[in-house]
Amino acid sequence: MATSIKIDDELKNRIQHLAGLRQRSSHWIMREAIAQYVEREEARESFKQEALASWAAYQETGRHLTGQETRAWLNTWGTEAEAELPKCHE
Repeated sequence: MATSIKIDDELKNRIQHLAGLRQRSSHWIMREAIAQYVEREEARESFKQEALASWAAYQETGRHLTGQETRAWLNTWGTEAEAELPKCHE
């Protein structure tokens, strides 16, 4: 699928300069930039949706861990005393 975008001369020159430094085409640089942007924004949206679902579950059930409980558990990761996930409470 061919798509056109209009960019100003300054950005075009920056892309061409970077393409030369990377020994890539301007087309490759722009495709890579768009792909990375889309991946980052999809991950951000996924995180947002997960946070909203967690908030809705908390509002519905009241089940939670405190920040202190979570930090204490995470501090055990990678140690010989690695703990199981604490039980949630209301």
